[in-house]
Amino acid sequence: MTRRVFLHIGAPKTGTTYLQDRLRLNSRSLAAHDVHFPSRNLTMDPPLFHFRAALDLMGQDWGGEPGHAEGSWDALVRRIKRLDGTIVVSHEILAAAHPAAIAKAKASLGRAGAELHVVYSARDLGRQIPAAWQESIKQGRTWSYRRFTKRIVKRNSWFSRAFDLPEVLTAWSEGLAPERVHVVTVPHTRGPALWERNCRVFGIDPAWAPKESEAHNASLGVAETAMLRRLNQQLDREPRQDNRFDVLVRRLLAEETLVQRRRSKPLLLPPHAQEWAELEAERWIDWIEGSRVHVAGDVADLRPAPRDPEAAWVNPDKVGSKPQLKAAMEALAAMTIEASRREDPQDTLAAKVRTRVRGLRDD
Repeated sequence: MTRRVFLHIGAPKTGTTYLQDRLRLNSRSLAAHDVHFPSRNLTMDPPLFHFRAALDLMGQDWGGEPGHAEGSWDALVRRIKRLDGTIVVSHEILAAAHPAAIAKAKASLGRAGAELHVVYSARDLGRQIPAAWQESIKQGRTWSYRRFTKRIVKRNSWFSRAFDLPEVLTAWSEGLAPERVHVVTVPHTRGPALWERNCRVFGIDPAWAPKESEAHNASLGVAETAMLRRLNQQLDREPRQDNRFDVLVRRLLAEETLVQRRRSKPLLLPPHAQEWAELEAERWIDWIEGSRVHVAGDVADLRPAPRDPEAAWVNPDKVGSKPQLKAAMEALAAMTIEASRREDPQDTLAAKVRTRVRGLRDD
């Protein structure tokens, strides 16, 4: 049987969390149809395994204890060698991989007897840039929206490398036939279309994956994002290196409490960047049409929507204190409730001492 590996390399903020979670939830039913989303062992979720493999391939080490990713890429390749049929490997940080990492991935998968396909999900920059800045703030960044956008436009950041469709696919498609390079466009409307487009690329019948995923990265408003950025500054968070605050700040606040309130204006692309985003879309479409790679979806989805004259632009770098205070009070309430649920380390220590003293008395 042919061993086909679909290496889904991103981009970030294109529905990758949902895709990976749905593949995980349905891994057993998919395996019955020779479609595999491999894990290292029964106790590790595939998305975590793929994340560590991607880190190891790229020579990076963040998001956990030092050395936590070491050997993960080779472990993934060994796992692939034991499988037949369709194998899906997915992590969005692979989009910005350097040439040496790309060459290593192709060589090791080639030695594993795999027919390699590269899959890249692309979303228009009108939605992509606001979502990416917000995600960076959730992860601990403190840069302003102006600085973030400026670095994207000047192609001077990790995000700009990961989002530049022609640059990413020129690097990853080298040596591959056009029909083995796939672009999945993210539709402008919500619904099953994105999942169905991915299924077409992977050769999956949607009926093989009946379990729906609830995983998604919901958006914050401008006030909530501005408040979270200030909190990062106060905590002196170190993105990618320090995960002490991830559970409380990113999960509890950013992905639960603040998402639920979302009472402020949505984050939009800055007006001055609209024309640039439109020109970038045409550059992407020209590259796709010239390269003859396979497209699942419509290249028109890559064009940002025209600016809505009724949607007022709110600069998140200049949000007033009052709306931020409202968000901060809800964040403080959530933190207080969470703290009340947790075991007090001092009380725990005292209880241990009292137990030990009683034990000594009994002796």
